[in-house]
Amino acid sequence: MRKITLLITTALVVLSCNNLKDNEFLITGTAEGVENGKKVFIETQTETGFIAKDTAVIENGKFELKGITEEIDLGFVRIEDENINLPLILEEGKITITIKTDTIQNSSIGGTDNNEKFQSFNDESKVIARKKGKFEKANIDRITAAKKANDTVTVNQIMKEYSVFQEDLNKVSINFIKKNPDAYLSVLLLENFLMRQNLPIDEIKGYFNKLDKSLSKTKSAKNIKKIMDEMAGANSTKIEVGSKAPDFAANNPEGKSISLKESLGKVTIIDFWASWCSPCRAENPNVVALYKELHAKGLNIIGVSLDKDGAKWKEAIAKDGLTWPQISNLKYWDEPIAKQYKVESIPATFILDASGTVVAKDLRGAELKAKVNELLNAK
Repeated sequence: MRKITLLITTALVVLSCNNLKDNEFLITGTAEGVENGKKVFIETQTETGFIAKDTAVIENGKFELKGITEEIDLGFVRIEDENINLPLILEEGKITITIKTDTIQNSSIGGTDNNEKFQSFNDESKVIARKKGKFEKANIDRITAAKKANDTVTVNQIMKEYSVFQEDLNKVSINFIKKNPDAYLSVLLLENFLMRQNLPIDEIKGYFNKLDKSLSKTKSAKNIKKIMDEMAGANSTKIEVGSKAPDFAANNPEGKSISLKESLGKVTIIDFWASWCSPCRAENPNVVALYKELHAKGLNIIGVSLDKDGAKWKEAIAKDGLTWPQISNLKYWDEPIAKQYKVESIPATFILDASGTVVAKDLRGAELKAKVNELLNAK
């Protein structure tokens, strides 16, 4: 009888240890190659930065993180003094994570349904990521030399070859969304497509409307709906060709206010872009070449960024060699100048004549150059 009682008591203790409260998560992890005593954190991102939900100490390569999450969110496991910040889906339940410091790309997550699906997505996409990395390594000297020589033909060819990898990653993401309308990762991927303008808005809307209703309460879903509603509301009041470009002003990276009015030339391009916008960054070499060739003849450009991270904005300006005036309120899609101009996707350009009248919109490459030359040579 005593043995039976002891067994029942032990079973109840084990059961109570394994049961989690409502909205409670338990992350059980291993960290290969990390010394004892190092701290590990589970963090979530807010508008102001990262907030730790729990902290633990690694012992014998193992750790546990536990806490409450009011809603499903994207979490990041970080180890102090290590270049490790692995994403996972932070949700109620038992989550597992294996961190391999020598080969981070081979780290894995699992346990809950959303994390199992996230891992499946990672397994498929990292094959493309590896090919992308090899291409970058093989072509770094080539593109550096082409940029120095102002060889836009070679730069554009390399960027075209490079874009194939992004297209392949887009296909993997779209297939995941189609197959997993109830997965939290699907709404994150759609939000990413919307932010980076990698898909037509109508296509994003179609996938969004097919997501499971349980996802509609998430932070990302609410953000997607807000942006799409704003875009729909802006359609009837866009600034069209023939209208006067409204003046605006904002600070440059050094904190000095610069206005459109003071930036006008014989021809002026208002360039809406962002450091996180892949199509914008791909187009930048063409714009740089155009500016170098025609600025002395009267072409001015003013860049308006939809960034929210000042450091990344400044880094992109320097890396892409953007020497014309750059301004931003660092408010992302809430950028007031973008709202003023009813910009619903980027890159977006407005070409103005000497009087500040919009004469063309959203031209690229050869078309943009031809229009600028036409305006510069007009009498």
